[in-house]
Amino acid sequence: MLEMKVPSPGESITEVEIARWLVKTGDYVTKDQAVAEVDSDKATLELPAEASGIITLQAEEGEAVKVGQVVCLIDTTAVPTAPTASTAPTVPTAPTVPTAPTTPACPPSGERGQSASPTSGDRGLSPAARKILAEREIPASTVVGTGKGGRITKNDALKASKPSMGTPTGGVRRETRAKMSMLRRKVAERLVSAKNETAMLTTFNEVDMTAIYQLRAEYKDAFKERHNVSLGFMSFFTLAVVRALKLFPDVNSMIDGQDKVTYDFCDISIAVSGPKGLMVPVIRNAENLSFRGVEAEVKRLATRARDGQITVDEMTGGTFTITNGGVFGSMLSTPIINPPQSGILGMHNIVDRPIVRNGQIVIAPVMYVALSYDHRIIDGRESVGFLVAVKEALENPIELLMNGNPKQALEL
Repeated sequence: MLEMKVPSPGESITEVEIARWLVKTGDYVTKDQAVAEVDSDKATLELPAEASGIITLQAEEGEAVKVGQVVCLIDTTAVPTAPTASTAPTVPTAPTVPTAPTTPACPPSGERGQSASPTSGDRGLSPAARKILAEREIPASTVVGTGKGGRITKNDALKASKPSMGTPTGGVRRETRAKMSMLRRKVAERLVSAKNETAMLTTFNEVDMTAIYQLRAEYKDAFKERHNVSLGFMSFFTLAVVRALKLFPDVNSMIDGQDKVTYDFCDISIAVSGPKGLMVPVIRNAENLSFRGVEAEVKRLATRARDGQITVDEMTGGTFTITNGGVFGSMLSTPIINPPQSGILGMHNIVDRPIVRNGQIVIAPVMYVALSYDHRIIDGRESVGFLVAVKEALENPIELLMNGNPKQALEL
């Protein structure tokens, strides 16, 4: 009998949570088959079977387990004929027969006549639940039962009749309750911590995106054909941030106790919305990457995050963060710092707006940008100067990001 233990997802992680079992006790599993999804405080990972055989689960969904704890057993002596046994449990399609509680109004429930009154319809109710629903004139059909077999409990009835603001309209008024994943709880904890433990301020500016639009229009097809990756906005913003971090190194610093730690490298975290919530993978040593290198790495990390394949190591570290709320239509926001970092740049949607150029009012594609920073370590001069440097590079990318030669910078 093989004991499968929780592997360590990464350094400093001592506990994970069983988010979802992908198999059930008695199933025949094959080696490397994903048998569970586990949540750590940084990512959701799949747990592969270490051998083939009949599996016996040793932990419940939602249960927190220590790294190294046994979560399932695999009988490696079992033969693959067991799959027929594992498919047999599909016979419990009979549970669909619980629609048979259409008979509770019939004699079979005679010995519990009180609990099968017409007010219950085809639903099982406890006597206390029936009394509460009857007093408040709430149809049992509008209440979700959490008891065994969908039975409506007293607590379900109380929740259903909970007073609300305003006058009920008589429509269905339901609420659902689900435990947050460990990842979501950790994200919530870190966000509150960032707000409470940093002196966070946000400064804003606007960027005329005309020059970048023109470059992309001219070179994006050749860039895609040559490198098999799109020429997006992230490469321009990442390289503009790298340049600004070199000009204002305080923004590339962190507080460690009573020390200030400044980095001579730029590990840029990029916020990505994944199926399990916000992920922040890291582009390592972005200062050494070209436009092609940044776009390829952004694509790789974003794909892995959205496919649930991102690792803890790929999200560990980072000296500065870029988040793009513009992809969801955000016009302006105040992004929250990603601790222990000291700064985060927020990108937003691009909208045609009237601006003044060479003394003339013209229509141009404009993006509002926001820099949230920790005022404990970054002063106003550095924060404003940093954001202005980002703006300058984005509005004059050929000179400041491409050394005057777009084709060479794009490796065309």
